[in-house]
Amino acid sequence: MAGYRRQLYRDDAVVLRVQKLGESDRIITLLTRRHGRLRAVARGVRRTTSKFGARLEPFGHVDLQLAGDPKGEHGSSLHTVSQVEGIDLYGKRFLGDYPRYTAASAIAETAERLTPVEREPSLRLFQLTLGALRALADGEHATTLVLDAYLLRGMALAGWAPALTACAVCGTPGRHRAFSVPAGGAVCPDCRPPGAAHPAPATIDLMSALTVGDWRVADAAENGVRRECSGLVAAHLQWHLERALRSLPLVDRGGLPAAPGARRSSGDAGTVAPAGAVLPPDRASQDVSREKTE
Repeated sequence: MAGYRRQLYRDDAVVLRVQKLGESDRIITLLTRRHGRLRAVARGVRRTTSKFGARLEPFGHVDLQLAGDPKGEHGSSLHTVSQVEGIDLYGKRFLGDYPRYTAASAIAETAERLTPVEREPSLRLFQLTLGALRALADGEHATTLVLDAYLLRGMALAGWAPALTACAVCGTPGRHRAFSVPAGGAVCPDCRPPGAAHPAPATIDLMSALTVGDWRVADAAENGVRRECSGLVAAHLQWHLERALRSLPLVDRGGLPAAPGARRSSGDAGTVAPAGAVLPPDRASQDVSREKTE
């Protein structure tokens, strides 16, 4: 619109991703408290003389002044960062810790995938993402537990929470042993589709504990249970996203005895697929079950 003057407004945000632009600029992907996910240009932040370049690194919680239309009705879809103050730069606290860094990358990518529409407020997802990054920075719980808790709660916000206390198909309450990713979670014997997984009862308990935030139960879970839980959570998330998360296969699961969250790939019984790999429909749940019996 001719003569439109960009307005200034403030918001606090989590930095999800940064991309190079030109010789000295960056495009910053932000998840803001009041305006949802948006992208903004930070000019000159790659120069050594930049006053706020270090504050716009991934996983930081920052307070920003942005130039642009917060509703996206006028002007460019890219806003401009005119001022930034660091609230808590979580990334600096685990920059040299590969497991926590890769888990934070998976959290940031998931947050971006769960907000497909720019400028659509999502306060609960913002708070969940901020809390997960804070938990990684504090290091009070195992990295994989924090990541899986975030993925489960993020799916719950999106309406994709796996059924754990009732059959996903018919709604029969109870603790069902079978788990089918395409069906939506635990299934009773009457509704169990062919090839459904049969995870250990402790795995379902761990998924329930992570969903509601019962860290006493979660922290006490054994490595094998955590690995099986991670495989089911990753398969369930990527089934609903209908695409793979690039960062999820890179997550370091802490040197567990077998490839953490791994699943056998089709066609080769000796090949292990990483936790973030996408398998054909119900192959993910089948392979988690088969690993348990091998």
